[in-house]
Amino acid sequence: MALSIGIVGLPNVGKSTLFNALNGGGAEAANYPFCTIDPNVGIVPVPDPRLAALSAIVKPQAVQDAVVEFNDIAGLVAGAASGEGLGNQFLAHIRECAVIAHVVRCFDDDNVTHVANNIDPLSDIATIDTELMLKDMETVQKVRTRTEKQAKSGDAEARKNLSLFDSVLTALEAGQPVRRLRLDDDARARLRDLHLLTAKPVLYIANVSEDDLTTGGNRHVDRVRQHAEQEGAEVVVICAQIESELAEMDEESKAEFLADLGLKEPGLHSLIRQAYVLLDLITFFTAGVKEVRAWTIHRGATAPQAAGVIHSDFEHGFIRAETIAYDDFIACGGEQKAKEAGKMRLEGKSYVVQDGDVMHFRFNV
Repeated sequence: MALSIGIVGLPNVGKSTLFNALNGGGAEAANYPFCTIDPNVGIVPVPDPRLAALSAIVKPQAVQDAVVEFNDIAGLVAGAASGEGLGNQFLAHIRECAVIAHVVRCFDDDNVTHVANNIDPLSDIATIDTELMLKDMETVQKVRTRTEKQAKSGDAEARKNLSLFDSVLTALEAGQPVRRLRLDDDARARLRDLHLLTAKPVLYIANVSEDDLTTGGNRHVDRVRQHAEQEGAEVVVICAQIESELAEMDEESKAEFLADLGLKEPGLHSLIRQAYVLLDLITFFTAGVKEVRAWTIHRGATAPQAAGVIHSDFEHGFIRAETIAYDDFIACGGEQKAKEAGKMRLEGKSYVVQDGDVMHFRFNV
């Protein structure tokens, strides 16, 4: 499974510059609204040093990273939910994403225009949230109309859904995103097929200047952090311009540049890592002479479910999983020596996969 992240924000906050850095170029970045006419999609490898360590031992013919899919959605403006600024077209693209990366302008630069002519990150966040909530209200109202007819006919499930939809509408009308509501698992399951925009987890990307990046932020970032804390969200501070420059460098130049700035890694690595944490995702590996590969699953997935990520036949015909913990695989110097040292385990259908497990699945179809 590829993690899908939708990059949203007002025009000229640095979204397309960030996307170019992620994707190595491709999205037009310009100093005017709506320079992104179609959603740009980029497939980005997940940074994981464990993959290189495994490959150094196995020496496979190919290495395959886990990947993240980034969708660069055109800049939204007030009125997007009713079609302003091509809004309806782009709001639809967000529905397919698992996480919303909300890029917020936290830098002052008279040479880069702001759609509201004022640098106010909380106002920008409120504008985007309002448009997403208005779109969700439209979605819920449509399904509520159909559900009401079913409820009047005596359908018990429809009555339960109607009550849920009414509570969601009340919250949205009060300016409360669905992600902030205290809903039980049953309620969340009933809402899942609606793909509500404000139900998606949000990762705030505070785009700052180079000077502010080295100091960890500024007053704008502090305000974004306070807002994020109130809704249990995370904030990643980046300088999109620096990330764009890093994307053009080779690994040696990149390391030197980061060291000069006093940084350990590109901000994009932190962005991807936080997205994994937000969705509670982990990685397992398959390691053979043909390929060493990283796979993404939800924490708590069983061995058959992990096998199904590779191929549905693996899950349906699952027999067992030959499993070695990553640390044991590295310490022993590979599969055979790990097996000789008694570090390989045969796990059955109930085994819950751990982050870093190196697995080989046995199946029968």
